[in-house]
Amino acid sequence: MLSWAVPKGPSLDPATKRFAMQTEDHPIEYNRFEGVIPEGEYGGGTVMIWDRGTWEPEVADVDAALAKGDVKFTLYGKKLRGSWVLVRMRQRQWLLIKHRDQAAANSDITAVEFRSAASGRTLAEIARRDGASARQLKQAEDADRTAASPGAA
Repeated sequence: MLSWAVPKGPSLDPATKRFAMQTEDHPIEYNRFEGVIPEGEYGGGTVMIWDRGTWEPEVADVDAALAKGDVKFTLYGKKLRGSWVLVRMRQRQWLLIKHRDQAAANSDITAVEFRSAASGRTLAEIARRDGASARQLKQAEDADRTAASPGAA
């Protein structure tokens, strides 16, 4: 799976560009993992399946679009839908931008939809159940508070 980390989460507002760091490609089986990666291991922390669905490229040649640094695609997720673009700024640094379409909105999707699409749990609930360290649990609880607070970004 091609993979990007979007630290502030996606925005449904086409005027809001979100930083997206391209990570290494992941085996397809990883799209079923929800739990805790121990501290000290690569990617250590609480992992949530925030959304589930499929995507469809809006370009004929995805590899060429990746090389060019401009990948347009449509998402068909439980939470994210519609047309999007990833635009490369530097080697692994991209911007994730929502296109203006029927799925665009001014609401903060991460504040409204902060539970797992797979289990319905919050980050803290996942961390607690799956043996997170005290530091990882605090990070998950802090992330939950931020997501659930009005005006979270």
